[in-house]
Amino acid sequence: MRKLLFVFVSVLMIGTVSAQSKVAHINSTKVLDTLPSRKDALKELQDFSKAAEKELTDLEAELQKAYEKYMKERESLSPVLRQYEEERLQKMQTNLQTREQELQQRLQARGNELNDPILKRLQKAVELVSDRKKLSYVIDETQLLYFKGGQDITNEVIDEILKLDAAEYKKK
Repeated sequence: MRKLLFVFVSVLMIGTVSAQSKVAHINSTKVLDTLPSRKDALKELQDFSKAAEKELTDLEAELQKAYEKYMKERESLSPVLRQYEEERLQKMQTNLQTREQELQQRLQARGNELNDPILKRLQKAVELVSDRKKLSYVIDETQLLYFKGGQDITNEVIDEILKLDAAEYKKK
């Protein structure tokens, strides 16, 4: 009898807890795509990426040109000059690879600098809407394989984050 009573009380408690837990979902991609600050950040990163790509293409063309010149003159060069040119070409190749890594690191660092405040505003907007609606969980539907039910609060989060984004722009 005691075990039966314990099971009955446990089932009631689980039912009460799950009834109090409200679940909602958002589409974070849709939310982020509405932000002017994110569009500006993406444009800045694209511009940087294009400039870096051009710089690397120019360096690669310079290396290719030097290599072709070396291959034409190779047979006529003395062993000392041949070694010197080979070392110079190797150094150019190393410099190209080093510069490529530097640019990738700078691009990633700048991306983090630009995205961190945006993601913080997204988190704040989700918190504001969740508190207002007394939600226990908010799930990003872009990360789920399947979902059915729950409240879609994407549009409310968009409204909040646009307000937060506008306030951030006024500070600048």
